[in-house]
Amino acid sequence: MNLSHLQTYDHYGYALVAVIGTFAAVWGIHWLMTRSRWAAAIRGLNGVVPPFINIIGVLFGLTLAFLANDTWSAHDRATTAVHREADDLRSLLILASHIDSPLGVELRRQLVAYGKANAAEWTLLARRHVSGEVSAQSDALLGLLASPEMARAAGTNVQALMLRKASDLRDERDLRISLSQTHINPLKWLGMAFLGLLTLLSVAVVHAENPKAALVAILLFALAAAPTAAIVLVQGNPFQEPSAVSYAPILNALGEGG
Repeated sequence: MNLSHLQTYDHYGYALVAVIGTFAAVWGIHWLMTRSRWAAAIRGLNGVVPPFINIIGVLFGLTLAFLANDTWSAHDRATTAVHREADDLRSLLILASHIDSPLGVELRRQLVAYGKANAAEWTLLARRHVSGEVSAQSDALLGLLASPEMARAAGTNVQALMLRKASDLRDERDLRISLSQTHINPLKWLGMAFLGLLTLLSVAVVHAENPKAALVAILLFALAAAPTAAIVLVQGNPFQEPSAVSYAPILNALGEGG
């Protein structure tokens, strides 16, 4: 497996590290409190009041919430871009259907070819790559719409509308591509991991005199935090499973307008 492939699916690795690292920290803290040479000294730390946990816990929760918001916001933006792209494609197909000349037939053919090439690009977006065919189809479509022949066949007003729709198509595709290129920011997640460790330690200190109660408390926190972080991490690329944005709206637009 090459480096590029590893970077493509780096968020799955980070998710695995988050889960394993969290439960390794739980085991390490429990070992320190029960079997290490410092166990007696740790039990002497009792007296920290439970509300102390809230200070660090709230910071951890806010950090995770912000990271989750970034991830799901990217997913929502990608979904919106696909639906707008499908709507622009449908509008162009409808406009093309009112052009009776052979140029109208050529325009509809070009739009269908562009839509199908776009849908085929999804597997590349999942690997953070881009299809050169779609770019070529987009350039050809824009050239056809901007031609003097199109102005005579459709009229200048309709041509201007179609050019605006074609420009919007390119913008929405550019947005999809930029969202597919997003990588996990290790520094952000390292900060969250540090706050998570501090939260585990604060929970343990509050229950310092009772190692069994401390184990239950930190284990419950780990069961809540680790899977949540992993769920956010595995959705780092909106075009990868398990919650990949669908290209179905684009194909549906071809079916309705073509």
